[in-house]
Amino acid sequence: MGAALAFESTADVGHWIAGAATRGRGQRSQPVYNPATGEVARRLLLADEADVAAAAAAAAAAQPAWGEMPPIRRARVLNNFLALLNRHKDTLAAMITAEHGKVFSDAQGEVMRGIDIVEFACGIPQLLKGDYTDQVSTGIDNWTMRQPLGVVAGITPFNFPCMVPMWMFPVALACGNAFVLKPSERDPSPSLLMAELLQKAGLPDGVFNVVQGDKLAVDALLAHPDVRAVSFVGSTPIAQHIYETGARHGKRVQALGGAKNHMVVMPDADLDQAVDALIGSAYGSAGERCMAISVAVLVGEVGDRIVPRLAERARQLKIGNGMNAEAEMGPIVTQQARDRIEGYIALGVEEGAKLVVDGRGCKVPGHEGGFFTGGTLFDHVTPQMRIYREEIFGPVLACVRVKDLAEAVALINAHEFGNGVACFTSDGGAARAFARSIQVGMVGINVPIPVPMAWHGFGGWKKSLFGDMHAYGEEGVRFYTKQKSVMQRWPDGIGEGASFVMPTAQ
Repeated sequence: MGAALAFESTADVGHWIAGAATRGRGQRSQPVYNPATGEVARRLLLADEADVAAAAAAAAAAQPAWGEMPPIRRARVLNNFLALLNRHKDTLAAMITAEHGKVFSDAQGEVMRGIDIVEFACGIPQLLKGDYTDQVSTGIDNWTMRQPLGVVAGITPFNFPCMVPMWMFPVALACGNAFVLKPSERDPSPSLLMAELLQKAGLPDGVFNVVQGDKLAVDALLAHPDVRAVSFVGSTPIAQHIYETGARHGKRVQALGGAKNHMVVMPDADLDQAVDALIGSAYGSAGERCMAISVAVLVGEVGDRIVPRLAERARQLKIGNGMNAEAEMGPIVTQQARDRIEGYIALGVEEGAKLVVDGRGCKVPGHEGGFFTGGTLFDHVTPQMRIYREEIFGPVLACVRVKDLAEAVALINAHEFGNGVACFTSDGGAARAFARSIQVGMVGINVPIPVPMAWHGFGGWKKSLFGDMHAYGEEGVRFYTKQKSVMQRWPDGIGEGASFVMPTAQ
């Protein structure tokens, strides 16, 4: 793990349309930074409406033949893609580290979680099986089938430039759709390598397309009449905009929004385990995860025992270039994001929270221009404070003290976000009661980041999800297909004449 693996291309990053890399027609571009150095690494070419239209047209032209292909043959293409992903997983991880900043081992884990979804999608023949009822009425049989929507789109965030797109397109493609991906403009390079690998796997040209861009590209996708569904992961305000705008244009939408994930630590919890869990989940990937723990809810006297240990560990975090094997935490993705995070730290002090560890002003030798900030720890945070209410999306852990489990549950259920939550305890009864009563979509018991496996599906509650269906798993199959019901009767021996009533089972 070192310089030989580093992604150092300086080439402009463009689009992938109809099976070929293209610079597109757009005249705008913007820099892509290496967050560990603060330097411009390459430039991103931004799509205009014509580029989005070209991608949608390529997808619309290619989809009918792909959708008519037997599911087992589509699965074989995805199986080829799976083999290529495994062969190139470290290259993808190095791209992620170069443009996002997360440590290389974490980037490798991201790629592997994406690979899990591809493995799931390879089972699509079983997942597309319909239901059948013989003799549903006299001489009539009834069955259902699931068919592709057509052209679908994914709009994905910077924090998982490989995994989150793979929450979407493997399932969508397996179901027979064509896909247009609009990745984050901050770390766009993995999208093009995935497009190349899909082509090498045998995916027909036009079935998978990539348009790089900003709000202009997003709005063009939301308005395009050929795009039948949109999947999105990002902040809650944008998720709500995507959901409302897509619905207004008659599209199916799943839009995953923000989070403020809590971890409850009970007095009977294994303290070593709880400290490890909080440090890893709060500061891993510099807190830039939608499943990061950003609030520790400390029950009873456990607060006095755990906060000093958290402080010691936060001060000892090894921060550096993500390609450094010793690093535990890399830089923040952009200078603007770092400034926003450090602004929240200043706000927490103003609001009266106790700043136990201050991560501001972090400098890494040899990387003085990098976008680094250190792990930050607050204690005695209250629900009225903005650092408690709002998503900071950085390495800031807020500790809230409560008297018992009932108060912890009430606190969490009152929050507008309901993405992920955890409870650390050795009491099975308390754990069961917590899991059943908490108003959050993904729950961990002694598991700090309870991201469901590929066959279960990912999604939060409340303002963390707009739409009816979660991402990937069988929920993803339902999202990317439409059900058709067929009732069939053959005329032999019927001769009943005209019928003016609904068919019944009589």
